[in-house]
Amino acid sequence: MEISKRIQRLKTSPVRKLNPYAEEAERKGIKIHHLNIGQPDIETPKKFIEAIGKYDGKTLKYEHSRGIKPLLKKIQEYYDKLGIHYEEDEIVITNGGSEGLSFSLLAIFDEGDEILVAEPYYANYNSFYDVLGIKRNAVRTYAENGFHLPNRDEIEKHITPKTKAYMFSNPSNPTGVVSTKRELDDIAYLSKKHDMFIISDEVYREFVYSDRKAISFGTYKDLSENVIIIDSISKRFSACGARIGCIISKNKDFMNAVFRECQMRLSAPTLEMIGAAALYDLPANYFEESRKEYDNRRKILFEELTKMEGVIMKEPEGAFYVLVKLPVKNAEDFAIWLLKDFNIDGETVMFAPGEGFYATAGLGVDEVRMSYVLDSKDLKRAMHILKEGLIKYRKEVEK
Repeated sequence: MEISKRIQRLKTSPVRKLNPYAEEAERKGIKIHHLNIGQPDIETPKKFIEAIGKYDGKTLKYEHSRGIKPLLKKIQEYYDKLGIHYEEDEIVITNGGSEGLSFSLLAIFDEGDEILVAEPYYANYNSFYDVLGIKRNAVRTYAENGFHLPNRDEIEKHITPKTKAYMFSNPSNPTGVVSTKRELDDIAYLSKKHDMFIISDEVYREFVYSDRKAISFGTYKDLSENVIIIDSISKRFSACGARIGCIISKNKDFMNAVFRECQMRLSAPTLEMIGAAALYDLPANYFEESRKEYDNRRKILFEELTKMEGVIMKEPEGAFYVLVKLPVKNAEDFAIWLLKDFNIDGETVMFAPGEGFYATAGLGVDEVRMSYVLDSKDLKRAMHILKEGLIKYRKEVEK
């Protein structure tokens, strides 16, 4: 018996592929500072658990495939505050943002169709592309200019008659870049010209620093038929394990297709939807406090990395990630070495090799994605370990 060819196309997540080395290090008593995964350490608001605790139903039944009305209403109100109004039938609740992405791609693409992406991009997108047989048309961006998009003409070179959508995250996982108005305008122009969808993954919207602003594609009124927004409570409210996200679009044909997919999996989990609805009642300063904490960590990471000889990066602008070019030949080999052969007083560091965030083979070999979700003390310690590890690795291993 054989498993399907589509599943055989799936690759190991670059964020988790080094886990066996990490597990072996931990068995030896090594403490690992995890910069490899975007799991916030900020406490999940108590409102989530309290709301679930008030559930008094005698039976935990299936809910509507679209989602429970209280949560749909809260999402409507949230977007109204952003100046974007969506009707109830323009929103569906999903099992996390990941299901939202999967359902969106399944509704749009046939095998062999093409998607426009800017590389590097969130590595897990590849899992959806591989399963559905979607070809990536990748626009290269560079660490040297903060991974911002090239000009419109360069982007358009990667569009063909089979390109059905442009997909990206803003702010970006893995680069931390926040798309400018010029970049979004260019994508909007090309979307209309080539009749493409825009799949806008906006789960990090609140995490933008300095004077920058994350502009939602939902504000582009003349693109209402093209835009699909993916959202989630995972990072916004530090509730990754709740697995509650949503798909939002004014394109009726698309939303009807997605709703049929929602019916196929019956419903999202009842208790988690109840908890999620309560999170939207948090005061506005909740985001200010969490943003301030991440901003402080961002500054620590940037300051420490720029002190390291040969490291190339720009200051991250949003989310809580940065993609960094290291002065090593192969970042994955270096990451494995850190886990197997290097520690300082029983501590080492782990990050995600950058190659898995690219569509083009051979790119990102000397890059790594780091997530600054550790508290400030641990983050400084991790940066010290990384600095000393780089010095020793370059001197003794890559000499």
